[in-house]
Amino acid sequence: MNEQLLKYLQKRPKVYEPSTAKFWDDEHISKGMLEAHLNPNWDAATRNHEFVEKSVAWLKECVNPKAYANLLDIGCGPGIYAEKFYQSGYKVTGMDFSKRSIDYAIESANSKNFDIRYIYQNYLEMDFQNEYDIITLIYCDFGALSTMDRQKLLNNVYKALKPNGTFVVDVFSTNFNQSKKEEQSWSYHDGGYWSEKPHACFESFYRYDDDNTLLDQYIVLTNDDTNCYNIWNHLFTTDELIKDFSDAGFSDIQFFGDVTGNNYSENGDVICVKAKK
Repeated sequence: MNEQLLKYLQKRPKVYEPSTAKFWDDEHISKGMLEAHLNPNWDAATRNHEFVEKSVAWLKECVNPKAYANLLDIGCGPGIYAEKFYQSGYKVTGMDFSKRSIDYAIESANSKNFDIRYIYQNYLEMDFQNEYDIITLIYCDFGALSTMDRQKLLNNVYKALKPNGTFVVDVFSTNFNQSKKEEQSWSYHDGGYWSEKPHACFESFYRYDDDNTLLDQYIVLTNDDTNCYNIWNHLFTTDELIKDFSDAGFSDIQFFGDVTGNNYSENGDVICVKAKK
């Protein structure tokens, strides 16, 4: 049996242990990710497009582009939100670590004569100073980061915002997948999301309840390679969010039920945070 596969299956990953191969910017996986982004009815890589419309309308009401024009959408994917923000009157910059998504976003904006700036970059490495009125990170990407990377991102966002600038981000709460049990399964594919080659996929779900963190692990075995993809989800309490955002310098920290401005509920799966510099 494949020794590398056995190595992965025999041990429980340490919390926030990284993947062994590219995920967001993988040449093949990014094709499936782009398809998920663009499907208007899926809540996959981007939420369904009806939800997107409601999100943009709410954000425009909260942070009016006539007074707060410069918007940075980090983790922008192929520009679904960015184009809606632009149409609502913002001066928009989008940033993403998937070259395929950024290339699509640039082509789409050019075809519509939308003056949107796109940057192919890991947002953990951004280095802006007092440049944006509003920064958004939508669809719970924040919880996919390790504790250290979350702190780094909050510091980067704080520096990038102008005085009184606003950061809007959503995360999963500790109610998310609360009752789901740890499990393992495997399947065979002639080709598919994880690889264009014939492959077996060994899927595991782990709980790290002491850290309020979940892991979806995918071990993909082909004739040539064995790759491990660890997709982390940290689950948040409002107390933790208040501490983390306050430590980074943010104030006026408000909570909502989602990025359409629904009222926050302690029983909800999602927490939307709106905070000011």
